[in-house]
Amino acid sequence: MANQPAWRARHRQRSMLGAALLSVVLTILMLGPAPDARAAAASISLGVSSGPAGSSVTVTGTGFPRKQAGTLGVAGAVIPIRVSASGYFKADVRIPASAQGTVLVEAIAGTGYAAEAFTVTTPAAESPVVSPSSLRFGVGTPGGPLAAAELDAVSVLAGEAPSVVLSYKDFRQAPPLSELDAVRARGAITLLTWEPWVWGQGTNQPAYSLDRITEGDFDPYLRQWGAALAQWGHPIMLRFGHEMNGNWYPWVEGINGNGSGDYVAAWRHVHDVLAATGASNVDWVWSPNVPYAGSTPLTQLYPGADYVDSVSLDGYNWGTSVSWSAWIEPAALFGSGLQQVRDLAPGKQILISETASAEAGGSKAAWNRALVEYLSDQPDVSALVWFHFTKETDWRIDSSASSSDALAAALALRTR
Repeated sequence: MANQPAWRARHRQRSMLGAALLSVVLTILMLGPAPDARAAAASISLGVSSGPAGSSVTVTGTGFPRKQAGTLGVAGAVIPIRVSASGYFKADVRIPASAQGTVLVEAIAGTGYAAEAFTVTTPAAESPVVSPSSLRFGVGTPGGPLAAAELDAVSVLAGEAPSVVLSYKDFRQAPPLSELDAVRARGAITLLTWEPWVWGQGTNQPAYSLDRITEGDFDPYLRQWGAALAQWGHPIMLRFGHEMNGNWYPWVEGINGNGSGDYVAAWRHVHDVLAATGASNVDWVWSPNVPYAGSTPLTQLYPGADYVDSVSLDGYNWGTSVSWSAWIEPAALFGSGLQQVRDLAPGKQILISETASAEAGGSKAAWNRALVEYLSDQPDVSALVWFHFTKETDWRIDSSASSSDALAAALALRTR
C-alpha cells in the first residue's frame, strides 16, 4: 500500500495528456484541414510594371495550387490560364487602351490568388519643331526673344516652332546678344527692328532727326553695334527704320524736321558704318508699310540694291476695329505693295515682316487661311511673321479658338 500515491500521480498525468490530445483532435475536426501552403505562397511578377495603355505584359505566376485552371485579368479583360504540376504559369495580358493611372493585374487559380500593380504612363507630347517649308513662319511676342514661355505657347498654337523671331530695339539700347543667342538656340533667326528714336516719346524727337544720323552724331553707337554683331558672327536680319512711308514715326520724311531724300541718306550712312566694322553677317531688310492713299511713294525711299539684301512689308487687316478701317482680304492688302517692291528690288527675297487680323468685321479664321494660301502662291515671299500682341486691338493668334485652329491648319497644309 505504500506505493499507491505514486501510482495515482502517474494515472493523473496520463489522464491529463489524453485530455489534451483529445482537445487538439476536436479542434482540428471543427476547423477543418489547414489551408494549402502552396496557395498561401502564390505570387505573380510582371515583365514590365509600367508603360502606355495598350501595352502587352508577360505575367509569371508561382506557388499556385497545382494543375488548376484559372484566370488572368486586368481592368475587366480576362484570359484563361492553366497552372502546371509545379504551381507555375506564364501568360500575356494586354493593358486596355482606355486604362489610366494604376491598374491591377490579377491571377486566380483554385484557392490561389495574387495581384500586382501596373502603372499606365502618358507619352510626353512632342514639342513642335521648325517646319522645313520655304514659306517660313515667324512671330513677335510682347516679351521678346527671352520670353521662352511665350514662344513655346505660340509654337503650340501654330503647330510648329517659329523659324523667325521678331524683336525691337530703340537707339538707346545695346546690342542684344543674349537675345540673339536665345533665338539661335531655338533653331530660328532674329528679325531685329532697329528704331532710331526713344521708344514711346512720339514723333517729335529732334535729337533723332535723320540729318543727325547722317552727319555722324550716332557713329560711336553705330560702331558699337557693328562690332558686337561682327564678333557674334551669326546671321541676323536687321530692319532699320521700318514703315518709313507712313506718318507715325520720327524717321519719316516730312516729320521731325526730316526732308525729302533724308531717309535714303540716313539708311546708307548706317549701313556703311556697320559694314566698316566687319559686320558682314547682317542681312539688311528694307521694310515699308503696305502703301496706302497718301503714303510716301516707295520709289522715294528705296536706298538701292547695293544697300539692301531683303525687302519686306508690314500689313494688317484692321477690320472694323477702328472707325477709319474696313475688312480687307490678304490679296487686296498685300497685292499692290508686293508688286511695287518687286519692281524696286527685283530678285530680292521678300518677307511679310508684320501681319495680323482683327476679329471685328469678318471671319478672322477665314482670313488666316486665305493669308497662308495667298502667300504660298507667291514664290518670292520667304516668310510671314505674325504680330502676336494685344495692342490697338487683339492681334494675337488665339484671339479666338477658331483663329488659332485655322492658322495651324493652314500652316500644316501650305503648299511650300
